[in-house]
Amino acid sequence: MGATGCGKSKLSIDLATHFFPSIEVINSDKIQVYNGLDITTNKISMTERCGIHHHLLGEFKPTESHPEFSSSDFRSAGDFRINEIVNRGKIPFIVGGSNSFIYALLVKRFDSEFDIFESLNPVINELRYQCCFIWVDAIAPVLNQYLDKRVDEMLDSEMFEELKEYFEKEGFSDSSSDGIRKAIGVPEFEKYFKGKISYEEAAMEIKENTRVLAERQVKKIMRLREGGWNIQRVDATATLTAKMGSEKMAGGENPARKIWEEQVLEPSAKIVKQFLLE
Repeated sequence: MGATGCGKSKLSIDLATHFFPSIEVINSDKIQVYNGLDITTNKISMTERCGIHHHLLGEFKPTESHPEFSSSDFRSAGDFRINEIVNRGKIPFIVGGSNSFIYALLVKRFDSEFDIFESLNPVINELRYQCCFIWVDAIAPVLNQYLDKRVDEMLDSEMFEELKEYFEKEGFSDSSSDGIRKAIGVPEFEKYFKGKISYEEAAMEIKENTRVLAERQVKKIMRLREGGWNIQRVDATATLTAKMGSEKMAGGENPARKIWEEQVLEPSAKIVKQFLLE
């Protein structure tokens, strides 16, 4: 769990490749379930997956009768994948920042009519599975700076070209409320391609909306924690700071990897090992 940009996907891959080779990942990002726009939605690439099986990542293709993948859809599909993984003797890792999806999947009693994050309804802490929760976090000023940098890197990595091709194929929409059109970057650049705002304004809006998303994700995790979920926090602040820095260790190595291993990966591995022994 954690805000966008904190390193959730990286942690799952590192845990799988260094400690728990029987891991299979179930994506719980409500935008990344959709097929397409891999750069804009920041999907982990095939190379970065290191051969780890990923489920519900880019699998859903909307139809006229089923335009969106809902929390109820995720509850059903996620439960099916969990049972498949466990029956193969593997460990399911739920990885993603959409806490509404995570909540829908895990609680024993789920009512799609009630959004516990937008209401005073109590958080349900009776879960369908035995769970180990790891929250990859970073202090807001550092995370926001890192997110701005990441947007610039995405735009430099053909995000603009991907969106241009998308709009040429799919056209514009009267509403951005359906499916992958909710992805940060799509409505902002739709305004750009319509001539309503400049490229620089679109980029600034993407950065602002990404920061707002991160803040909202953290608030939801805090809500679950306060509601009785045993969510253990690991701090990626120093890692993000090092990734943005230019200082190199002897031999030209950036210190970010060492900091990540000491402050995020190893504590997380310890948490998971303890959980599996209980």
